[in-house]
Formats: sequence, C-alpha cells, structure tokens
Amino acid sequence: MRIVLVEDERELAETIKKGLEEEGYSVDVAYDGEEGLYMAENYPADLIILDIMLPHMDGLAILKNIRSKGVKTPVLLLTARDALSDKIKGLDTGADDYLTKPFEFAELVARIRSLLRRTAEVKEAVIRINDLEINTASHEVKRSGKPIKLSAREYSILEYLAYRKNTVVSRTEITEHIYDESFDRDSNIVDVYINYLRKKIDRGFKNKLLHTVRGTGYILKEPDR
Repeated sequence: MRIVLVEDERELAETIKKGLEEEGYSVDVAYDGEEGLYMAENYPADLIILDIMLPHMDGLAILKNIRSKGVKTPVLLLTARDALSDKIKGLDTGADDYLTKPFEFAELVARIRSLLRRTAEVKEAVIRINDLEINTASHEVKRSGKPIKLSAREYSILEYLAYRKNTVVSRTEITEHIYDESFDRDSNIVDVYINYLRKKIDRGFKNKLLHTVRGTGYILKEPDR
C-alpha cells in the first residue's frame, strides 16, 4: 500500500519511512505543509500520515483543505499535543485516527493496518479467498494450510489485490500504489511479479485464484462455482 507521510522532523520521517518500507509499504515523504498538501491532493495514496505542527501550513489546515475538496483518503494524525481538546479538534476536522508522540513503531503499524482494513471493508486481520489465507499482521501466506514464502514486493502486490478481491485492478493502479514516485512507470516489473505470484499461489492447485483480464489488469477472486 502507498502512504504519504508529512513530517518536518527529518530524522523521524526517515526512520518511519525506512520502517514502513521494511513492512512492505511504499512511502512518499513531504517535509512541510505546502508540499504535504500537494501530495495529499495529487498522489494516489491509500493512507496519509500527517503531523500537525508543520512549517508553511499546519496539519489541521491541510486536513481541512483536502476534506473540503472531497479527498476521502484515511488520515492518521501525529502530534506531540496530547490534550483531549486537540484530539477532538483533529478528529472533528476529518482525521480517522490520532497518535501522540512519542509512540512505539509497532503501534503505528497496527493503526495503519486497522485503517487500511476499514477502508477496504475487510474487518479481520486474515483475508481469506477460497483456501488462500493472507495474514496482514504477520505477513504470513498459506494455501490449504501450506505456508507460501513470498518476497516483500510479492507480498505487497498480493495484499493489494486481496484488499480488492473479486475486483479487476489495472497494472497502473498496482504501480501507483505499490511503488513511490521515483519508480519508472514504464517498467514491466509488475507483470514479472504477477507471474512469480501465480506460480507460488496457484501452481499445483485445481482452483486458480489469480487471473489476468486481458487488456484490463488482474483479479484475485474466488473460483467460479
């Protein structure tokens, strides 16, 4: 999943970015409010992590602005302010969750997973498609109870398709959500990883779950009855 992080403390921002990338997320970072507003409005993010105290434009102003324009991307606020009134103001402005600094990285990741599940209307940590199980907390993947070993990128693409199960997802959508802004959009790497995934999750099984919809994209779906 692709995340926009707006945080002016560069050391903290780089630590969060590195940690989230190790978890399989793609992260674009803005270090001030104006850049953050641009990214929030124009980047195809699945989640925005937004600090409140920012140069040029504060986080609440960014949040108010994007919500007024109909941007529905989930927003997780980060702030050193822990007063109840500040939390209420942030939530009333349109934030979906609130995390007070300092925080444990594990809690940040858990809140991210929760928000992404909520957006995708997936309520459980384990996504099931026929006999395929994808644990979004541990990143463990099984089919018919047998563990499947995936690389971080393979898992990211599989999880993205799983959150949108039974829906055709275009190659462009996968590229935009799995890779950050520096990625070469003309690369065929997505097709390569789809082939890797198909071999790992479908080979040897009667029911095929990962399909190519010619000229459109890919779909992870329950087998036809």
